Amino acid sequence: MEAVDPIVFRLAIFVLAVFVGYYVVWSVTPALHTPLMSVTNAISSVIIVGALLAAGATAVDSGSQFGKYAGALAVMLASINIFGGFLVTQRMLAMYKKKEKPANKGETR
Repeated sequence: MEAVDPIVFRLAIFVLAVFVGYYVVWSVTPALHTPLMSVTNAISSVIIVGALLAAGATAVDSGSQFGKYAGALAVMLASINIFGGFLVTQRMLAMYKKKEKPANKGETR
């Protein structure tokens, strides 16, 4: 019996993670999107640390440059996710702020 190629195994895990992430995000009610975004921002920070380690490990090792570019791509995508998450969270929190009534300009007393 042959062993499964590690690349196929990792690709299968990635595809399953994409499906699980898709269904988790679209199954959450809108009221819980802000806490979900906070959690994904925390997960993205872990991804950035891993990507920096991957990029740094290939920089030290004189092997293939694939890890370096994959790490740089992961840092870029996780950064977009973090900054986008903060922008969306800020926008959602602004929706819950109490709006002030405009002052009547023509009012005379």
